[in-house]
Amino acid sequence: MNAPIGRTRARAVETLSLDSAGTRNALSAPLVSGLADALADCGKDPDVRAVVLTHTGTTFCAGADLRDPPHPDALVGLLRQIVELPKPVVARVTGHVRAGGLGLLAACDITAAATTATFAFTEVRIGVAPAVISLPVMPRADPRALARYYLTGERFDPAEAVRLGLLTATAGDVDEVLAPVLDGLRRSSPQALAETKRLLTARVLETFDRDAAALTALSARLFATAHAREGMTAFLERRDAAWVV
Repeated sequence: MNAPIGRTRARAVETLSLDSAGTRNALSAPLVSGLADALADCGKDPDVRAVVLTHTGTTFCAGADLRDPPHPDALVGLLRQIVELPKPVVARVTGHVRAGGLGLLAACDITAAATTATFAFTEVRIGVAPAVISLPVMPRADPRALARYYLTGERFDPAEAVRLGLLTATAGDVDEVLAPVLDGLRRSSPQALAETKRLLTARVLETFDRDAAALTALSARLFATAHAREGMTAFLERRDAAWVV
C-alpha cells in the first residue's frame, strides 16, 4: 500500500504531511514506516534545508493505531530519526494531538500550533504509560507540569503546551508565526544548522542511549496486560473502562 505521507517542497523546505485523516493520523505501522522513509530521503538530499512536519484533517496525530500498531522499536527509531536528522524539523499543527503524537512534537526542533489545537497524554486512560514517547518528551518538558498531564490524561491548550516546553509558539494563524522561522532557516548555512542542532539535541540523545531499551520493554509489557486489553476495548467501544469510578 502507498505510505500515507504527503510531500511538497518550496524554497528548500520539504513539507511532510501525515495523510491518514480517516484514522486521525494514528501511528500505524505503514504511517511510521512511510514517515521514516521520507525523513531518510530528506536527510540525504542536499537541496533540503529543513523539514516541516504537518497533517491533513482535524487531528495532527491521535497516538498509536490500536488496530495496526507499529513495533515499539520502530517508533523509537522514528523518534530518534527526527532528533538526529541533520536538518531542522519544524512541526506545524492545526489540529489535535494525543499520546504518541506528543512524542512526534517533542522530537521536533521547533513546534508551532494554532490556538484551536488541543493536547493530551491519554495513555493512562487505556491502561498503559507514555513510555517510549518519554524519550524526547521528558528532557524537554517541565517535570512538575508533566506529572499532572501524564497522570490524569487531561486535555490542555496550546498556551499550556508552550509553558510545558512542548510548543515553541502558538497563534491564530500558524503559518504567520512560522514564516520568520522558515525564513531564518533558509538564510542559515546547512553545515551550521547541522552542528547547531547536534548541540541542542545532545541531552535528548543521551536519554535515548540510556533508556530506550528499558522503555521499549515497559511498553511491550504494559500493552500485553489485562488492563490494556480492557482500556483499548473500552476506547474502541466508546465506553468507560471498568476501573472508572
